[in-house]
Amino acid sequence: MRRLAGEGSAVAALEVGPGSGIYLPLLCELFEQVTAIDIESEYLDHLKRVSGERPNLQLAIDDIASSRLESESFDLVLCSEVIEHTPEPAKVVAGLRRLLRPHGVVVLTTPQARSTLELASKVAFLPGVIDLARRVYREPILPAGHISLLTARAVGRLLCANGFQVREHRTWGLYLPLVSELGGRYALDLERRVERRISGGRFDGLLWTQYWVAERVP
Repeated sequence: MRRLAGEGSAVAALEVGPGSGIYLPLLCELFEQVTAIDIESEYLDHLKRVSGERPNLQLAIDDIASSRLESESFDLVLCSEVIEHTPEPAKVVAGLRRLLRPHGVVVLTTPQARSTLELASKVAFLPGVIDLARRVYREPILPAGHISLLTARAVGRLLCANGFQVREHRTWGLYLPLVSELGGRYALDLERRVERRISGGRFDGLLWTQYWVAERVP
């Protein structure tokens, strides 16, 4: 991102589904123009304070799968933890490409379809089990809304099919049910050691999140 921010006079970035807005301050420092979009106005309302403090930030209601934004408008698009909430991920990736300029970069993250966290979530919602989960966490247990979980292979195919060249791909994060909740610092150290051992190997799909950096091929 720093390389892009140092080129040209009108470097622009887009964030799709900014959530709490944790990445927006950094984007606004690195890029001259930043746009954040979401399909629901309620999700953007709490970001208006950030918008007021950042004159180079614009908030807009827009659907990346059928965006009304101008084609080839951005040098970088950040799409973090979004496509798993959409019914048609292929349209999302196609929309990302349409909005990027030639050689523009997309940074995309999404949960792994067969991670231990996703598998544990499915078990947690079984009848009877959900009551126990609510007692353990002492808070409401709500569906994550992950309707389009993809394997790393599927995400890679989507990017290549839509004219992207993958520059970087990695996975991280390991969740061990009950160990995470009850083990404290020891559990965290254990999970990190196991994560390092399985990362990039045959059990890599058990890790929580996949991260991609891809360049739009002209």
